[in-house]
Amino acid sequence: MSLAAATNENLANISNTLIYSSMAVYTLAFFAHIAEWVFGSRSKVGRTAAALTGSATAGPAVKAQAAQNSGGTAVLDRPRIVTRSAAGTRDVPDGPGAAGGTFKGDLWGRIAVSLTVVAFAVQAGGVVARAASVQRAPWGNMYEFSITFSTVAVGAYLILLALRKNVRWIGLLLITTVLLDLGIATTTLYTDSDQLVPALHSYWLWIHVSTAIICGAVFYLGAVGTLLYLFRDSYENKLAGGGTPGKFAASVLERLPSAKSLDTFSYRINAAVFPLWTFTIIAGAIWAGDAWGRYWGWDPKEVWSFITWVAYACYLHARATAGWKGRKAAYLALIAFGCWLFNYYGVNIFVTGKHSYAGV
Repeated sequence: MSLAAATNENLANISNTLIYSSMAVYTLAFFAHIAEWVFGSRSKVGRTAAALTGSATAGPAVKAQAAQNSGGTAVLDRPRIVTRSAAGTRDVPDGPGAAGGTFKGDLWGRIAVSLTVVAFAVQAGGVVARAASVQRAPWGNMYEFSITFSTVAVGAYLILLALRKNVRWIGLLLITTVLLDLGIATTTLYTDSDQLVPALHSYWLWIHVSTAIICGAVFYLGAVGTLLYLFRDSYENKLAGGGTPGKFAASVLERLPSAKSLDTFSYRINAAVFPLWTFTIIAGAIWAGDAWGRYWGWDPKEVWSFITWVAYACYLHARATAGWKGRKAAYLALIAFGCWLFNYYGVNIFVTGKHSYAGV
């Protein structure tokens, strides 16, 4: 074995070790997020303190409640921070800071985020080592695409946190999905480091596939927000109708942002990345012209990429159309992400086409 081959093999082994190590750290982050939710319910003392603190800044709705007790001291079941008070809208608390969380729960949440940062750094190191072992972009097959996809998804989440966006509620679902993704990648999709077929030796590999990975990761965050919006919207509807949600549902859903906040988050995320998805399809067409001599050939991957584009375009158009906001538009968003998932897994595994040379 030549020195170069031995070096590449060692780098591939280092990559595998780092990926498995990141899974171990992600598992610790998963349990820390579980602890955050378990310890996140306020005690009566904590709820009272939050009510007193919130009454000074949360506006008339909270101040009126704070004045119910003699001396202006309120004892509330939970602080009530009104975020939607316009006519015809529901009057509900908004988010973990309004209706849940304790010092202990917040501490576990910070530990979970810290562990996620460590796991992300280790996983990113594994992706870089994989790239170094083959001296090319680390997304030449589904294994490499999977480990890079989950790395980018976590990176996007951490960037939102760094920008001080209230998105820690994504953490538990994100880490769960990353563990599933890495588990499937290492057990089912794993492929030894190897070189690509000549058609893939192009700078378009870096451009086209990297943007596809970024789009998928961000679309995933939007899908999580959309799914949680549907649950939170049902919860708010039940409250508005005078119903009483179960204790488990209330303990979880009351600590999510309001349905309106979740809906807005998902829309902005999907709208922000949609132009990049458009560029991804255009870049793929240009690459196809260079590699195969035609820009469009009705290959399954090309067709489903376009179907995904149409689905997200319909969603964004529906948001601007009267009568198609809220739950109807949310269903369209989930269908669009389902198209992206099928394009990723279904087409690559079950459908034969020009893109099948990448292997599983």
